[in-house]
Amino acid sequence: MRYITKNVAPARPIMRAISDHSWHVRALCHDLPADEADKLFFPTPRDHKTITEAKSLCNACPVKKDCFQYACDNDQRTGIWGGLTERERRPWHNKVGRRLDYDRVREVLAGRDLHLSIPERDTVIRHAYVRGWEPEHLAFLLKADIDWIRDLLREARHAVADRDRYHGADEEDEDTDDEHSADDHEESMTTSIVPAQVHTGALIAALGKAA
Repeated sequence: MRYITKNVAPARPIMRAISDHSWHVRALCHDLPADEADKLFFPTPRDHKTITEAKSLCNACPVKKDCFQYACDNDQRTGIWGGLTERERRPWHNKVGRRLDYDRVREVLAGRDLHLSIPERDTVIRHAYVRGWEPEHLAFLLKADIDWIRDLLREARHAVADRDRYHGADEEDEDTDDEHSADDHEESMTTSIVPAQVHTGALIAALGKAA
């Protein structure tokens, strides 16, 4: 009997490179005159009518998520982006600096040009060091100064060495503790030839005399 199966795994989200602005032309606001767009998407905080109008346009926009991601990656804290006001986006902006998305790390190691947080950049640097990448390769990938990349790789080398050193020390300590516990157990088995019940009775008797 033949079985027909299909891959139902969720598709990975599209991560647009920094220079990829192709989504702009698909936005519903793309053809608006500049003055009208500025008035609509950069209203005063109390202009609720304009804010509602801008959000209604954003909610029907096919690239709303791309717009929101662009605002977060480029630290656009003013105006309405992706259907959210600056106040509504504030928690997301505050999280971007601490973000550690391993999908983004993998994409950058594969050659994609993406915005990285500091934790993500540090993870890329350590992976590059472990893989033996040359500073020139990493500098080209991250579009960064070669001397700065050398400094980061040097820090990664120290971090990896410390990790390995402490990890090994922990294993040695565990092995030593296991050896001591085994030796203590063996010593107790060889020197204590009297049954445990006798020890307990003698102890009770001694405690009774002391009382």
